[in-house]
Amino acid sequence: TALQPSAGRCALSSRPSLCCTGHGAPSFGQTRFICTSVPLDGDMCAATAPGGGSAEELKSTVLQLRETVLQQKETIMNQKDTIRELTAKLGRCESQSVLDALPGESKGGGGGRKQGGFSKNTMGDLSRSPAAETLSQLGQTLQSLKTRLENLEQFSRMNSSGQSTNLKDILQNKIDDLEKEVLSRVNSLEEGKYNPKNESEERGKIESTLTSLHQRISDLEKGQKDNRPPDRFQLTFPLRTNYMYAKVKKSLPEMYAFSICMWIKSSASPGMGTPFSYAVPGQANELVLIEWGNNPMEILINDKVAKLPFVINDGKWHHICVTWTTRDGVWEAYQDGTQTGSGENLAPYHPIKPQGVLVLGQEQDTLGGGFDATQAFVGELAHFNVWDRRLSPGEVYALATCSSKAQAGNVISWAETNIDIYGGATKWTFEACRQLN
Repeated sequence: TALQPSAGRCALSSRPSLCCTGHGAPSFGQTRFICTSVPLDGDMCAATAPGGGSAEELKSTVLQLRETVLQQKETIMNQKDTIRELTAKLGRCESQSVLDALPGESKGGGGGRKQGGFSKNTMGDLSRSPAAETLSQLGQTLQSLKTRLENLEQFSRMNSSGQSTNLKDILQNKIDDLEKEVLSRVNSLEEGKYNPKNESEERGKIESTLTSLHQRISDLEKGQKDNRPPDRFQLTFPLRTNYMYAKVKKSLPEMYAFSICMWIKSSASPGMGTPFSYAVPGQANELVLIEWGNNPMEILINDKVAKLPFVINDGKWHHICVTWTTRDGVWEAYQDGTQTGSGENLAPYHPIKPQGVLVLGQEQDTLGGGFDATQAFVGELAHFNVWDRRLSPGEVYALATCSSKAQAGNVISWAETNIDIYGGATKWTFEACRQLN
């Protein structure tokens, strides 16, 4: 078919063939046509713009852009893998060094959770980028070391120990240097400026420093253990992992009522995780306290749920209590000695079953295991006590104010001999009651 020399017009056809656009002055003089193949459902008149390149040039440009995107994506993935490897290595280093430094604590048991945890190392809040996640986790670890050093400083002042103070200063300087090194390391990873040749050397240096710090601080803390009461200790879970936890040696009996109280401190987000969980054969959620994601804290009894009006995710120590009775499923919640909520119909007429496993710091999906890092507790916990009756408001207040009249749990009492810890959770002198007094 002959094309009429009319500039700026497209030849229309029922077949998916050519779009021809004329370029030049709007006259019947000499005219040049550019024809481009377009699909049947495409915009034929927009297929070629005046002054634009040929289809081959456009195709070449698109392919180049696609290749660039793929290369950048591959680079980003390689950097993510490097960050994950560094995070896992630091977590293993910290956990192993703490276990090695505390020979009095059990290193076995727990169904091999420690070893299994390292092969499936899931750490950190899932909503963060890998580099920010690494920085946050290392910051928490370094902050926990600083807190331990502050406790040692107070202890040395009380005992006029010049040697302990000098050693504390040395360790503090090491922590400051390590903090700067870690910050520089993570910034380099975020900007993609790391040098693969120095990767193993830098990683080894950080691991060695962490191991040394944990060993030296643990040696100092051993001197405190001999001089403190058996209940004056706290557990610390610095990282969100699936292998760091503590297990109460004693199981719960059959109970038709209970009161569970503890001191707790956390600023983890989103959600502080699971302070404790009690599982029995056939029911993993027999008794659980959990704050998961952006949901409020909840207590589960036989998989039945009640939302608790706690506001405690501020990085400060808080005393919390939950009481319950099987009759009508009545429950009460206390924060810092004051009742903040109550309800009923929470698993009514269901007794708490015996012969279970009581875990601190993890939520059990199976009896004594099946931990999920996203539900792990991050923070500090102390004075976890259990009674087989409902405490009165006065008894709860005495506990929250560290009164000398406060009573220990008649089912589970807080004592170092009653707790086994695994995976790098640490313990040292409890500080909340000292601050109140």
